Amino acid sequence: MTKQAPTLKDPGVPRHVAIIMDGNGRWAQQRHKARAFGHRAGVRAVRKVVRAAARAGVEALTLFAFSQENWQRPELEVRLLMQLFVTTLAREVNTLHKNGFRVRFIGDHRDFPTELREQMRQAEALTAGNGGLRLLVAVGYGGQWDIVQAAQRALADGAGISTESIEARLATGDVPHPDLMIRTGGESRISNFLLWQLAYTELYFTPVLWPDFDDAAFAAALAWYASRERRFGRVPEAA
Repeated sequence: MTKQAPTLKDPGVPRHVAIIMDGNGRWAQQRHKARAFGHRAGVRAVRKVVRAAARAGVEALTLFAFSQENWQRPELEVRLLMQLFVTTLAREVNTLHKNGFRVRFIGDHRDFPTELREQMRQAEALTAGNGGLRLLVAVGYGGQWDIVQAAQRALADGAGISTESIEARLATGDVPHPDLMIRTGGESRISNFLLWQLAYTELYFTPVLWPDFDDAAFAAALAWYASRERRFGRVPEAA
């Protein structure tokens, strides 16, 4: 059974928005600051966009926070990012819970610090019963990894390899595929993000650097999405 039964024209508000949050480092460099300054500014942008998505009626929001390729960054930057994750999660989780958001972390977390993995587990447990916005944070995530782990699980479960068996075992297996993917920072690529899930997603690329991506920028992306005619390989219906 597929996750999403698409119609010729989707409603104006996407059910699921996925975002590649790009540009923190360049934002900091423009201000002659260290990259860590940009990452901290990026956290503030996350708060704004999570609230904006909930207000707009978006059901699920997936944020690409740390890719598997990001492990190749300088050791100091990776260590600072891990610490930023820890402090941000500790500070934000109760607010997310009070707002009824359900938080889940997707990706390969085996190399993450023990403290961070435990905080992630606690945040998921605390918010598991909430019925509001579903916030998926992709950390240690890669689209190729996701497909491989889904196939391995399908084989281990005796389900064989099929579209349906892999689909059900993806890291996002309990949410619809993204209707809209936003990438900030001016690059026009998907960088190994949700490779399977983005098959028919509308892709929106903006030059706005992530720390500057605010309510107005998010609204512009939603307006662009609403203007799209989603055909899913079909031809338009006759007027």
